[in-house]
Amino acid sequence: MTFAQITYEVSDGVATVTLDREEQLNAFTLQMGGEILAAIDRADADDGVRVLVFTGRGRAFCAGADLSGGTEIFAREDPGEFRMERDADLGGVIARRLYDSLKPSIAAINGPAVGIGITMTLAMDVRLAATTARIGFPFTRIGLVPEACSAWFLPRIVGISQAAEWIYSARVFPAQEALAGGLLRSLHEPDELLRAAQELARSFAQTSSPVAVATARRMLWGMLSEPGPRAAHEIDSRGLHALGRSPDAQEGVQAFLDKRDPQFPMRVSADLPQFLQQWWDAGSVQGMADEHSD
Repeated sequence: MTFAQITYEVSDGVATVTLDREEQLNAFTLQMGGEILAAIDRADADDGVRVLVFTGRGRAFCAGADLSGGTEIFAREDPGEFRMERDADLGGVIARRLYDSLKPSIAAINGPAVGIGITMTLAMDVRLAATTARIGFPFTRIGLVPEACSAWFLPRIVGISQAAEWIYSARVFPAQEALAGGLLRSLHEPDELLRAAQELARSFAQTSSPVAVATARRMLWGMLSEPGPRAAHEIDSRGLHALGRSPDAQEGVQAFLDKRDPQFPMRVSADLPQFLQQWWDAGSVQGMADEHSD
């Protein structure tokens, strides 16, 4: 796929996706959403990509949905009865695709991130921002509800009270408040932000097993929906059973003993533990057990 509203570049195992409508402050369009989905698919299919970094061209990350066409970006003019297969929120499609991704993702929020401009980052693993960035969840101010699955993600990141304050007030606030509220990992001067995000990404990529990282990512996100540590105990036991004698584990231990960097032979595209997808598709450990009992 040829991209027109984003750019996609790979270096040192890091795919950098740049929202690229600079004159419109990278305002989100349906086309941009489709290109973001394609970029995630491309990264997931490429064993040479270990981490994704998302940022924006120019002085904004993403100023929200492009409202130049009125409300048509949110809903059809005459939608009739709701049908999920037709009327699904595109922001939610992107959030769920990031959630399902096998590769970690980092947001480098280089400027204003409002509406979909911030909610699309909530399914990413880490968010960094420029000191000059401003953030807002303006949905109630324009008569809408939060989108991009943010009613699920945001309270899990910052807690229900902080999420409620930001959503109900619909105000735009500085990056320093987002940092204090737990939404951001760190703040950086604007000309240092992307480098900091890419350095963090390389720290994920250079010395860790890609299969172990993909498995751990699904464990971390999936456990948010499990009811307690019993499920975690089963999944980490299955993970240790599957990977404990694997070529990556053997190489990792030998590299530790040899005091050298490991060269992991396994690939995400071919070597993920079988149980992992079964658990992910079932939605819970109990669901996985129920499927096997049928």
